[in-house]
Amino acid sequence: MTPQTPTPTIVVVGHGMVGQRFLEALAERGVTSRARVVVLCEEPRPAYDRVRLTSYFSGATPDDLALVPPGFLAAHSIELRLGDPAESIDRAARTVTSRAGVTFGYDTLVLATGSYPFVPPVPGKDATGCFVYRTIEDLLAIEEYAMTARTGAVVGGGLLGLEAAGALKGLGLDTHIVEFAPRLMPAQVDEGGGAALLRTVESMGLSVRTGVGTSAVTADADGNVTGMTLSDGSSLATDLVVFSAGVRPRDQLARDAGLAVGERGGVVVDAWCRTSDPAVFAIGECALAADGRVYGLVAPGYEMAVTVADVLAGADREESGFTGADLSTKLKLLGVDVASFGDAHGAAPGSLGVVYSDARAGVYKKLVVGQDGTLLGGVLVGDADLYGTLRPLTGSVPPVSPERLVLPAGVGAPPALGPEALPDDAVICSCHHVTKGAICACSSLPEVKKCTKAGTGCGSCVKAVGRLLTAHGNGPADQGLCGCFPYTRSELYEIVRTLRVGSYTELLDSHGREGARGGDGCEVCKPTVGSIIASLAPELGVSGYVLDGEQAALQDTNDHFLANIQRNGSYSIVPRIPGGEITPEKLIVIGEVARDFGLYTKITGGQRIDLFGARVDQLPLIWARLVDAGFESGHAYGKSLRTVKSCVGRTWCRYGVQDSVRMAIDLELRYRGLRSPHKLKSAVSGCARECAEARGKDFGIIATANGWNLYVGGNGGANPRHADLLAQDLDDAGLVRLIDRFLMFYIRTADRLERTSAWLERIEGGLDHVRDVVVGDSLGICAELEALMAAHVAGYRDEWAETINDPERLRRFVSFVNAPDAPDPSVKFVPERDQVKPDLVFLTLEGATAR
Repeated sequence: MTPQTPTPTIVVVGHGMVGQRFLEALAERGVTSRARVVVLCEEPRPAYDRVRLTSYFSGATPDDLALVPPGFLAAHSIELRLGDPAESIDRAARTVTSRAGVTFGYDTLVLATGSYPFVPPVPGKDATGCFVYRTIEDLLAIEEYAMTARTGAVVGGGLLGLEAAGALKGLGLDTHIVEFAPRLMPAQVDEGGGAALLRTVESMGLSVRTGVGTSAVTADADGNVTGMTLSDGSSLATDLVVFSAGVRPRDQLARDAGLAVGERGGVVVDAWCRTSDPAVFAIGECALAADGRVYGLVAPGYEMAVTVADVLAGADREESGFTGADLSTKLKLLGVDVASFGDAHGAAPGSLGVVYSDARAGVYKKLVVGQDGTLLGGVLVGDADLYGTLRPLTGSVPPVSPERLVLPAGVGAPPALGPEALPDDAVICSCHHVTKGAICACSSLPEVKKCTKAGTGCGSCVKAVGRLLTAHGNGPADQGLCGCFPYTRSELYEIVRTLRVGSYTELLDSHGREGARGGDGCEVCKPTVGSIIASLAPELGVSGYVLDGEQAALQDTNDHFLANIQRNGSYSIVPRIPGGEITPEKLIVIGEVARDFGLYTKITGGQRIDLFGARVDQLPLIWARLVDAGFESGHAYGKSLRTVKSCVGRTWCRYGVQDSVRMAIDLELRYRGLRSPHKLKSAVSGCARECAEARGKDFGIIATANGWNLYVGGNGGANPRHADLLAQDLDDAGLVRLIDRFLMFYIRTADRLERTSAWLERIEGGLDHVRDVVVGDSLGICAELEALMAAHVAGYRDEWAETINDPERLRRFVSFVNAPDAPDPSVKFVPERDQVKPDLVFLTLEGATAR
């Protein structure tokens, strides 16, 4: 009888991003079917996306960040022990003992312990209110403590430091950044890039101190943080401190076991990630690679994970061991694109820099090239759209000059260069080392992600992947917006956003049809482009006020006067009444305004009050009265959010199961002023009886016992359509997050004057595709959509208040330019039911005379 071969045991210490990638690589190679795999995890939850950690503060839940596919561990018989890290290793016995006292024998041990945050050894570093920024538990603790704080300070202005600062600002704290180096992100960007980044960060309301260190953290008698003393002798008052001054390899377990470690930390490994003990491997941030580096990025860690999986699977890695990795990075920090690649600082002898800088727009681009024109590296701040093309070109001579690559459209000839110009062996996804050829062999983005994993790491390659897939498909026929532009509205949206085009004239001259350039445009494209620029104003760095500068000439009559013109030339005024909730005092003000100006009043179906019959010269006077009482524009004149209607919900109704009024108010205040292809209407019903008629709205919400159901794509009108269920039983944060994504995806891809209902029926894949994008993040753009909405919310300003406080803007509100004090005699009324209505007889006579 043949004796059975014992099943080998692989013990993995650590279950972070790299640890999970290692498990996936083992499963892909069939190793999990012939070995026992045990994972010892210190954290109370399985692996999650630490790169997107900060998105927790913008609504992402821990489940959203999870990296372990449902059923993955069970399907591959992987034993995961949460909250039970390894405490000791006995290399002679080949055992690992966990904190719970359980001992596991191993044939192979893989250390994936990652790194730990470095906290400078300053007095007071352990005071109550001091935190690090590394895990979900850290974020939960910061969030709770911030509820009682007003000011926060971040020690460190690197990648994580800026993310931490953005989180504190998002929590409502006055936020300071203290960086010892002379510039922000010193490892990634040069002096020029750091200056551009500093200007943008400070414009967001954050205070930055560079070139100073932290000498001490001060605390009160109870040990609570009260401030910081800096190395230049100055002090900073703060209630909360986050240390983000870098990380160090977590190598203590290896040290205690007698494994070789580097002089400055890190478990020494060879090209196959073996430690000084052949049975022990180390991967990720805890490893000191054969080239003498400790890599703190996810892409090198993933490559190490695959290297070890290949070794354990018996693959021949003699020619492909891990000897180094690409340190290129592309991130969006505080809403700002920042990227660096290759020799970003120009360290190579004889290298030259090609620089474009626009301090006003916060854009800085620098390419480092060799004497022979070889692209060696670069820094991109504020506009990193070409990163996906430039990084793979590093080490070669680009097919166009470096000047054309950095100059924006309108300044020089636009570069006819994209990922399509790259060779098939160019690496597009550095996280998973996926080439252009492998991507082009796929037919869709979901297939790319499934077969190659491109786009599932940091996400910086998603745009390049999309362009490659489009380039290798069938090109659409000319579906240009109008005779002035050969592009659709959604294409113009991407051009404006990507190239940061802040004016209609610039867009027409750079991207209009040949015969239209230099012209005045038409009545189709002018308001369309005006709406696009207004919707992207915070990101473009231009005024969001629709009547500023050139924008005023692009608007139709209603937007031009921030009110709806009526049949007799008068205007209606609609103040915002979120959720239909209004106090008696505000009702009295509306009544007084209507009485004093002789206006007709009407309660609308959207739970608002319309005031009809105002002359154009009366508009600012009426707005001033309303603004003083706490009202703002209801945007009844714009292609934007109109109302979020609600029933009274569980507060008053015996059938209500959720607080529909509160939710309606929150949503209306969040999306007010959001410019879109068509008007937007919404409603929130407190129970399934649907008194607010939510399913007849562009996005409607119906309460359930477990939360909220979200419906999209409904409308009334000539062709009524019931909204479709997008997601159900959502909590508050999950509901808001999905609406953010849905609205921004609609704004990004809909045609001119296309309601959500028509868009949902037109868009390829319909509701299923929209659900894949906004719920499943199939295109990898949800973080971008959420950031766009966050920028809108942060940048919102009431247009009525903006107008009445600016004498220059008030000059347009006159009936006659040459007689600004004279009222328009054609605006006449007659009485009806104790109010007024337009004088139809006068209008008919006037019309006949005019003809």
